[in-house]
Amino acid sequence: MNNGHVLVVDDEPDIGTLLREILEDEGLSVIVAENAEMARQIRREQRLDLILLDIWMPDTDGISLLKEWQENGLYHTPVIMMSGHGTVETAVEATRLGAYDFIEKPIVLSKLLLTVQRALEMASLQQENTDLKHSGIEVDEPVGHSKLLSNLREQAKRLMQHDTPVLITGESGSGRALFARYLHNHSQRHDKPFIPVRMAGMSVKEQAKTLLGDSEHQQAGLLAQAHGGTLFIKDIADMDKTVQSRLIGQLESDELLRPDEQNTPVDVRVIAATAYDIEQVLNNGKLQEDLYYYLNVVSFSVPPLREHCEDIPELLEYYVNFFVSHENLSYRHFTVATQNRLRHYHWPGNVRELKNLVQRLLILGTTDDIQVNEIDPILNSQQHITVNNHLPVYDLPLREAREQFERAYLEHQLKIAGGNVSKVAVQVGLERTHLYRKLRALDIDPKQSKQK
Repeated sequence: MNNGHVLVVDDEPDIGTLLREILEDEGLSVIVAENAEMARQIRREQRLDLILLDIWMPDTDGISLLKEWQENGLYHTPVIMMSGHGTVETAVEATRLGAYDFIEKPIVLSKLLLTVQRALEMASLQQENTDLKHSGIEVDEPVGHSKLLSNLREQAKRLMQHDTPVLITGESGSGRALFARYLHNHSQRHDKPFIPVRMAGMSVKEQAKTLLGDSEHQQAGLLAQAHGGTLFIKDIADMDKTVQSRLIGQLESDELLRPDEQNTPVDVRVIAATAYDIEQVLNNGKLQEDLYYYLNVVSFSVPPLREHCEDIPELLEYYVNFFVSHENLSYRHFTVATQNRLRHYHWPGNVRELKNLVQRLLILGTTDDIQVNEIDPILNSQQHITVNNHLPVYDLPLREAREQFERAYLEHQLKIAGGNVSKVAVQVGLERTHLYRKLRALDIDPKQSKQK
């Protein structure tokens, strides 16, 4: 959490001092304001990455100040609300106004640090996306002008004019998340939150808490945080059946159920995705029929890369420019022969595999041109892993085979990221805390990747 700039707004000097000491120990730069007017002045004068805002203050309460910032277009800095006398109603109101999260006093250190860490990570990602757009590189537009992709883009534009739920199907790595963000960014909700969530790997309890919230600890779920905007569920068929049932109940009622038996209207567009075959997950019960029919108002399927291979030259050029601008890598040119070779490759990992290939070639390459003899060993090794059923890994028990793959995969991602666990977490789609646990379980030391 190094180098972040945090504002703590609390009228109790002892709490402000304590929070400053805790966060400074984490490498953050902290300013304390004792009232709303001081907070306004600091926010006008300094760039902030995060604000911790107390609700009950003598001049202007935190909820009113949060609403003021939202109305004045200062919505971009994440705000964590704090209160020793909070209620579920207050927490819901705060998240509806754009607060990132709500924590109770007395503050539990572990929850504070985890919430601050996640809020700063979200702010960092938002800033990266802003920087990329300002540099002229869009990160939310489908790349390619093949007939297949052009038709899909036109279908997406028709969907943008409406507010219906959407179910996106397509193979892993084909760009389902890209189209979800594309739909949001060009819809009437474009200036409201876009909240992505991945269900796979979570326990049933974690899924329910993450999505629907935790009333016992007054923690709002992502459904509430996405109020006014879009909730993108990346892997809907990996959601537990009981959580699916609770979700469809709230979506169909357009209300967020609260433990005090009162209902709060929730205005959320849900975009869900899955890489599974729809007929199969319906037949085996992984996807509830009522949730499927709610989501599948319009069928939207993203094709695998092998079906629009004519877009590959444009994709290659796009990702070369992306990594040159975003990661300061040296520009390299794909020769015509190399592009032709890649057009005839079957791409089992789809666009994600192509992106990783470009990044690897820019990092490891030493010449200006990328020739066929440089990519063939990589493609052949990938094909060997994909189709050769006699590899030793196939003779192993499932758990050992999975561990071997996960170890090789994560070591590869860490090497590309220079040992930066935060970057790897974003790249592979895992929460950083989950990734750290996975690395420890596999006995992988990220520091070793920095030395290579």
